[in-house]
Amino acid sequence: MPQTIGERRYVKQATRTTTADACDVHATVQRMLSEIETGGDAAALDYARKLDGYNGALILSRAQIDAACAAVPQRLKDDILFAQDNVRRFAQAQKASLTDVAFEMEPGLMVGQKTIPVDTAGCYVPGGRFSHVASAIMTVTTASVAGCKRVIACSPPRPETGIPPAIVYAAHISGADTIVAMGGVQAVASMAFGLFGLPRANILVGPGNQYVAEAKRILYGRVGIDMVAGPTDSLILADATADPFIVATDLVSQAEHGWNSPVWLVTDDAALAATVMSLVPDLIAALPQPNRASAEAAWRDFAEVVLCPDRDDMVACSDAYAPEHLTVQAADLDWWLDRLTCYGSLFLGEETTVAFGDKATGTNHVLPTSGAAAYTGGLSVHKYMRVVTWQRSTPAGARRVAQATARISRLEGMEGHARAADARLAKYFPHETFDLSADG
Repeated sequence: MPQTIGERRYVKQATRTTTADACDVHATVQRMLSEIETGGDAAALDYARKLDGYNGALILSRAQIDAACAAVPQRLKDDILFAQDNVRRFAQAQKASLTDVAFEMEPGLMVGQKTIPVDTAGCYVPGGRFSHVASAIMTVTTASVAGCKRVIACSPPRPETGIPPAIVYAAHISGADTIVAMGGVQAVASMAFGLFGLPRANILVGPGNQYVAEAKRILYGRVGIDMVAGPTDSLILADATADPFIVATDLVSQAEHGWNSPVWLVTDDAALAATVMSLVPDLIAALPQPNRASAEAAWRDFAEVVLCPDRDDMVACSDAYAPEHLTVQAADLDWWLDRLTCYGSLFLGEETTVAFGDKATGTNHVLPTSGAAAYTGGLSVHKYMRVVTWQRSTPAGARRVAQATARISRLEGMEGHARAADARLAKYFPHETFDLSADG
C-alpha cells in the first residue's frame, strides 16, 4: 500500500533497498587484496587471466594504442573529442577557482596555502555490459588538468579483443600515460600496490561494480579515493508544466544502468504522476535487451513516485534523498536553484538531461550515490589536489603567538609544546618577563 507521511503520499514505493550482501562482498575483496599484495604481479595476473578471461598484453604498447585509435570511426572520434574538450575546459575553470593564498595574519606573521596535485592518479574505467568511453574522459582528463605527474587508466578487457578501441582512444587523448587491460579488484590492487612496474597510485578514482567499490573502500587511507560509490540513482522534480513523456523517458534512461539503480519522481501534480507511471512500462518494453531487463527490475523494485502538497515540500523531499542526479522540470528554475542543497549534479529544465551530463556537457559524471551528496560532491580537479598550508614569522610576529601557545598547551597538559614556545620567547625577548602559566 502506498504510504502517506504528513501530506506527502508515496504513490509508488520501493520494495527493496540497494544494500547488497556487504559481508560477502567485503570478505571476498579483502581476501583478493591480501593475496595480491602478498603474491604481487603473479597473483594479480592469475586473477586477471581467470576473471577477465584475457591472455593478451596487460600494459598497452604505443603500437597497440595507435592501432586501437585507428580502429575508431572518425565521426565517433569527433564526438569523443567534443566531449573531452568540454570536460577539459570545465576542469580548467574548476582549477582556476582554487588558488594559492598568502596573507599577513598579524605584523610579522605570514600564513598561506598552496595547492599541489598528487603525483599519480589511478583511473578505473568500467567495462562489462557497457563501453564506458565517458568514464575514461571524466577521470583521465580531470587528473591531467590537475597536473598529476602520472595518470594510469585500467579497464576490463574483452576475452578475445582486449579493451574496446573507443575506450583506448578516449583514455589516450585525455592524457593517460599508461593504459592497462585489466578489470575488477585486481586492477584496483595493481594501481594501489604499484604492480607490473607501475608507480603506486596516490588516489584511485572512477566508478565500478560493488567489488571495485569495496576494494576502494578497504584501501582508503593507504591511498586516497574519490568516493565510495553504490548503484547510480536519479531523481526528477516535476510540476504540472512538465512534459510527462520527457519525464518518463528520463526516468527509464537512468533505470537502464542496472537492476538496482533507483529512480524517483517527486511531484505536486497527481495527474502528472499518473501519466508518467502509465508511460514507463511501454518505454521500458521498447528498450533492447539486456537494458530492458535492468530497467524493468529497477523500476519494479527500487523506483518511487512521491506526491507532495507543494514545491517547498518537494525541495525537502529531494534534499532528504540527496540524489546523485537531480533534474528539475518545473516552472521558475531559479527558485529551485536557490533552494535545493543536496545533490551530486543538478539539471535545470527539460532542455538538459542526465544523459547529457553523463556523456558530453563537461561536468563530471563520477558523482556521490546512496545519499552521499548530503556531505560530498563529485569528482573534480579538486579531488586530485592537496590543499596544504605554510607559515613564516619574524621574531616580532611570533611574540603573541608564542605566549598564547604556551598557556593553551599548559592548560591541555602538553608541557613539551609549551616549552617549544617558551624557548623562542627566551631567545627573541631575553629582557622581557612573560606570565606563561595556564591560569595566568
